[in-house]
Amino acid sequence: MAANEALLIIDYTNDFVHDKGALTCGGPGQVLEPAIIKLANQFEADGSWVILPTDVHTPNDPYHPETKLFPPHNVRGTWGREFYGELKPWFETHQNDDKVYMYDKTRYSAFAGTDLDLRLRERHVDTVHLVGVCTDICVLHTAVDAYNLNYNIVVHKDGVAALTPAGQEWALGHFEHVLGAKIE
Repeated sequence: MAANEALLIIDYTNDFVHDKGALTCGGPGQVLEPAIIKLANQFEADGSWVILPTDVHTPNDPYHPETKLFPPHNVRGTWGREFYGELKPWFETHQNDDKVYMYDKTRYSAFAGTDLDLRLRERHVDTVHLVGVCTDICVLHTAVDAYNLNYNIVVHKDGVAALTPAGQEWALGHFEHVLGAKIE
């Protein structure tokens, strides 16, 4: 990894990954844990950025489009919004590191309505590595925005999972063939 690269760990929370999560991808998301932790450790050790854009919601928000599509999930201050598995203690250990930070997002894309693009450009980051869930929702929309903002994109296929196998396969193909992402 290099100083101009950032690892984005997208929405790896209990609600999206744990068996009892409100909107879980379950087993396919759970098996990502070792790969995500390994990448986080590599990026942190190399002095690269580790960024955790994390979905946050208010239950029954009449103005949020997801309210009509999905059950309440990733509600601020709940168990469901906590990082899943070993990512929780990993983040607690590294949250005060200069190049590790978590921030709230309220839309699928980690860029939508956030200062992520500004922060990446200030730090001269030109390549984003994507892991997390769901491959065909939040990871996909983040990748599309990264493409439109002219970032190099690397998707770690052992670090992403979708709600369905068809969604996973479609999204990985879209990353590579439509967005020009490198699939590792």
